[in-house]
Amino acid sequence: EVVNRSLSTMLRAVLKGNHRSWDEYLPHIKFAYNRVVHKTTNISPFEAVYGFKPLTPMELIPLPDVNHFIHKEGASRAEFVKNLHERVRSHMQQQNKRYAKTNNKSKRDMIFEEGD
Repeated sequence: EVVNRSLSTMLRAVLKGNHRSWDEYLPHIKFAYNRVVHKTTNISPFEAVYGFKPLTPMELIPLPDVNHFIHKEGASRAEFVKNLHERVRSHMQQQNKRYAKTNNKSKRDMIFEEGD
């Protein structure tokens, strides 16, 4: 799986041979992975799930006014996330079309006849 391979690569880069303490670094590696904007979706995995960008530890000092991040009405929040998912889906479809166009440039349509 791509996620596991990416996490493994990140762990190797951070650990640099100190394999005994990998479990201490895993939450930080996972947070970093979930915070990075992915080319296919154009947003981070965290934002795709929760509808907002995750706060880093530096952004928590001093703690921000949480009322700024919380939607008071559940229906408007649900609609916001629904629209976000639709934008992600649309962007993914556009990316897939771009990939197909790029990868199919040198391909020719093959027409097969009976008996080929």
